[in-house]
Amino acid sequence: MRIVVQRSKQASVVVDGVTVGSIRNGLVLLVGVTHEDTEQDTRYAAEKVAGLRIFEDETGKMNLSITETAGQILSVSQFTLYGDCRKGRRPNFMAAARPEQAEPLYEQFNEHLRRLGLQVETGVFGAMMDVALVNDGPVTLIIDSR
Repeated sequence: MRIVVQRSKQASVVVDGVTVGSIRNGLVLLVGVTHEDTEQDTRYAAEKVAGLRIFEDETGKMNLSITETAGQILSVSQFTLYGDCRKGRRPNFMAAARPEQAEPLYEQFNEHLRRLGLQVETGVFGAMMDVALVNDGPVTLIIDSR
């Protein structure tokens, strides 16, 4: 799994003009799944996200995790994270898992986050989505389970 983690002051995802998920202070996760991913990858990635100390403590140091700040998560499926742009001008998406494999793993990832006590909002898997966020910091990181 590949996840782009963005610390956010607020974020939302809209599908067909309807807001399907929104958060205040927390994390926006763009989540990609590749062919080799398993439930072990979903568990690893969820635990990594939950434990990242990227929120500021009372002294201004990034020392707190989202579980310690009562932050929320907006998780958005994003197959384009596995786009290969090395050749030509059109990305090759062969490394992205097919929807029938990717969707259950994406859902497992979100469920692992919930089991860790986090509030998780999502987009709609496979839909065209408008994602808006105010990146806090900005703080943007990439997690790769492999």
